[in-house]
Amino acid sequence: MSWPTFFWFRYHHLFAELLRKRLQQNAAFTASSSEDTEAELHLRASSWYEENGLELEAFHHAAAAKHIDRAARLVEGNGMPLHYRGMMTPVLHWLASLPTNVLEARPSLLVIYASALVFTGQNSSVEHKLVTAEKALKKVKLDDKALDLAGHIASIRAMLAIPQYQSDIILTQSLRALELLHPDHLPVRAAATWTLGFAYQLLGDRAAASRAYREVNSFGQSTSSVMITIAATTGLGSIQEADSQLHLAVESYERAIELAGVPPLPAACEAHLGLARIHYEWNESDAAERHGQQSLQLAKQVESVDTYALCELFFTRLRLAQGDVAGAAACLAKADQHIRKINLVSREPDVAAMQVLLLLHQGDLTGAARLAHSQKLPFSQARVHLALGDAPAALALLEPLRQHAIKSRSIDEQLKGMALQVAVLYANGDKPKAAKLLVEGLKLAEPGGYIRLFVDEGIPIAELVPEADPHGIKKDYLIKLLASAEIVEHFHADNSCLHPAPPLIQNLIEPLSVRELKVLELIAMGLSNREISERLFVALSTVKGHNQRIFDKLQVKRRTEAIARARELGLFR
Repeated sequence: MSWPTFFWFRYHHLFAELLRKRLQQNAAFTASSSEDTEAELHLRASSWYEENGLELEAFHHAAAAKHIDRAARLVEGNGMPLHYRGMMTPVLHWLASLPTNVLEARPSLLVIYASALVFTGQNSSVEHKLVTAEKALKKVKLDDKALDLAGHIASIRAMLAIPQYQSDIILTQSLRALELLHPDHLPVRAAATWTLGFAYQLLGDRAAASRAYREVNSFGQSTSSVMITIAATTGLGSIQEADSQLHLAVESYERAIELAGVPPLPAACEAHLGLARIHYEWNESDAAERHGQQSLQLAKQVESVDTYALCELFFTRLRLAQGDVAGAAACLAKADQHIRKINLVSREPDVAAMQVLLLLHQGDLTGAARLAHSQKLPFSQARVHLALGDAPAALALLEPLRQHAIKSRSIDEQLKGMALQVAVLYANGDKPKAAKLLVEGLKLAEPGGYIRLFVDEGIPIAELVPEADPHGIKKDYLIKLLASAEIVEHFHADNSCLHPAPPLIQNLIEPLSVRELKVLELIAMGLSNREISERLFVALSTVKGHNQRIFDKLQVKRRTEAIARARELGLFR
């Protein structure tokens, strides 16, 4: 902004006040003369503001003068529409005030109207406006301007298909938009490039999606809507997150939030949710809670998007980790209600998977098994088999999933499967194989700093890591992982690696694991099963399983006998 423009930007309200006083001085005119004078003054003000680069103010005065042609030209913005610059509210108010016949006579205004509605998440009346615009276009010469407008319509239709994740429609309409749009119509070309990247991401082509998102960012703020740039930057972050590049993803999400400004545009909701997920994974619960709440508040401002439901699903998971089963159930109910409200079928499996997890925490194995089977959720089915003590059935489901993830180079799915598979192998008594697979997983997870991925599965990390060679895994990462599992006290570090503390001489046929010793210690402190689950951030069913194994190994039947037997054997340090 030049100094003269900056000066007038600060003082243009004084100019507006002068115009109002001039108008008041003409109050003696007749009513019709006053109206003519007022319109003339608004037009003069509009011209002055436009000449000084203040196009929003110029538009306001053109609209006040009821000069439709001038206001329409300013809204279109000479290649950069006003709503692409974040000025949706005044544009929508003006367009809503226009008679239907005025809009139908100007297809370009109908398209801008539809575009602004999509940008604000008000999708229900968009298609009707696009169809009306297409009917009007059929009556005019098919020149470059008409083709460009048809390309803009295709770009909007691509955006309309995004909330329902209709990848084929998004891809087709995005390619059509890029084919028809004028090469110089960069703002809408940027939007079409973003939707193309979104389509590629849905289709699993992360490399193509990343290229599209980076291309949008290369357009620069001078030629691209800030919201499109936010969306592309957030999309890039989600791909980096899926590729386990969590630190790069954080940079992308934080950049998107910076672009959203203060107060933030609602488009920042997905970036905040991405940061919430990553901070949760890093076991930074305060930051996860803060970003999750920010995402939730912003998501409430947008109609027909799934971010609100995804926020509630995130909080379901967080509340379960905190031991707040009732709170988790409340969050899950809100997510399910929102998904049903907007009829988002593609998100139903996510809700069902979280419902299975909640049922397992509540001890309803029958309900969890029924839901996991009916929804055909392999990871959920494996967790149910694990809870039922059927490790072979769980492994039969998990191994093919892991092999598929390796073949498709889907690191996030690979890690997810490996963590659960380690827990199942350990439960099946195959400790060496569990230890080997855990170390393989940790080597993949260490660059991203994954913590909760392993802790949430209740894996006895301190027991398994020493049984395999942890060479190649950074010591700091192992220490943080062990600390998060509340068992780091059993380890100490030297200059090269971690070593287990000297083991207790248990004098048992089958010694208690490190995790079981920890649970036994908490039992001796008088904690209930629920309190132990909250302290260790594990499911109540997991604690009950530990109790049963402790009782079996100590050959006792109740808590008091277990405590007495442990003291007799000197198991408490």
